[in-house]
Amino acid sequence: MREHVESVELRGALLRLRRTTGLPVVFGGLFQDGRALRIAELSGAVTPALRGLAISAGSGLGGKCLALSRPCAVTDYPSARHITHEYDVPVSAEGLRSVVAVPVVVRRKVRGVLYGALRDALPIGERVFDAAVAAARDVEQALAVRDEVQRLLVPPPSAPSWEEVRQAYGELRALAPRVEDAELRNRLLAVCGRLEAASGTGTAVPGQSAPAVPLTPRETDVLAAVASGATNAVAAERLGLRPETVKGYLRSAMRKLGAHTRLEAVVAARRAGALP
Repeated sequence: MREHVESVELRGALLRLRRTTGLPVVFGGLFQDGRALRIAELSGAVTPALRGLAISAGSGLGGKCLALSRPCAVTDYPSARHITHEYDVPVSAEGLRSVVAVPVVVRRKVRGVLYGALRDALPIGERVFDAAVAAARDVEQALAVRDEVQRLLVPPPSAPSWEEVRQAYGELRALAPRVEDAELRNRLLAVCGRLEAASGTGTAVPGQSAPAVPLTPRETDVLAAVASGATNAVAAERLGLRPETVKGYLRSAMRKLGAHTRLEAVVAARRAGALP
């Protein structure tokens, strides 16, 4: 699930970068569970030469970007004098000349690299450079939110079973709207209601009942997905919605819950018994 979430965010950022700049080729990769960074997402490539390529710190343009933790660019990759040339064969196979590489940095730790490239030896303009940096920031924010959700909402190791219940709840909420059989759909939602009720005393103040929050079913679906660590893009994929629609439901739920961030919304929903 974690790798799927991260790949969706990376793919979306690269596609936005290509669309806004007109770059013919964009690609990138993230570190996964401490393993080497590999190029996992490409858009515009005409050969498989770059896919799966392992990038080592200090090697090539991306490796220099990793080592320095800052954006780097070359106007003509094959003849560039300030990078090493371990990756000349796959880069030449794809016909790349001018390349920019931008690190994805979360809490001062490099988590990946995004690239944009031209097939001509032309300078990377300021507009393209800024767009590449902005795309990396989008990925950074998504990873930071997912990390924070995991840190705040995953229960301690002594209670793994309750987290499994929460994961199951999120899956049921995502599944129910897709069930055409009305009776079966209502039964699934009834089970969700029982899980919500079962959690009602978990975070409430002793002697006080949790305040009722009039969340709509779709607002609850979106919050359940967010509570599992899903970004807006992943929540949209799970629920069969557009990312913009997910954002709308999330904003509405946050307003009702008096929350300023998605994390506050999940915590408030749980305190109100709207989520397990």
